[in-house]
Amino acid sequence: MSKINLSVLKYTSSHEWAGLQGSEAMIGITDHAQEALGDIVYIELPTVGTQVKQGAEVAVVESVKAAADIYAPLSGKVIEVNTALVNAPEGVNQDPYGKGWLMKIAISHPQELESLLTLEAYEAIASQGH
Repeated sequence: MSKINLSVLKYTSSHEWAGLQGSEAMIGITDHAQEALGDIVYIELPTVGTQVKQGAEVAVVESVKAAADIYAPLSGKVIEVNTALVNAPEGVNQDPYGKGWLMKIAISHPQELESLLTLEAYEAIASQGH
């Protein structure tokens, strides 16, 4: 797994993470989410240029157990998607905070960052089985 400092990421209660890079955010699902899903076999990513709204469905991940909607942690415009996952969706299982990232967006409403969770707050929610 990548050696990323998880405390610099922001989280949602629906198990997405956002890594800030200036006015852009890299987005993925948490280790907790990929573990709960099991072996991921298919990922449907948005098209570059798509406008996404915080809390709205932005992608779909399918595993051997279930399909799960992925929600945008922040509003903005999709500027890049991880096309490597189309042919190798297991990258999300292997490295959810590194090569398993899903997309990058140009953030349109920076104030939304205040509604995201810290690592500690997210872990408290995830440990309760939510």
